[in-house]
Amino acid sequence: MIEYLNTPPDQATLKEILKLFRLGPRDTMRKNEAVYKEAELDNEGLDDDQLIATMISNPILIQRPIVLANGKAVIGRPPENVLDII
Repeated sequence: MIEYLNTPPDQATLKEILKLFRLGPRDTMRKNEAVYKEAELDNEGLDDDQLIATMISNPILIQRPIVLANGKAVIGRPPENVLDII
């Protein structure tokens, strides 16, 4: 288990996790966080690298928990999502 608020992933790790999700960065962000609104992350002009950089500098934006297993990734909410990859 990695406590991402204390040890946020680096860019390469987060990109690999997103690849396993088969989702874009915005799809895995917590959109109700104040920083999402303050940084105007709903701006379609922002590219994936900009969004990933913001996620790394503000790890509270990352949906959690992220479960990695068998070469796949899911957000473990609801917990039944994990059953899809184990």
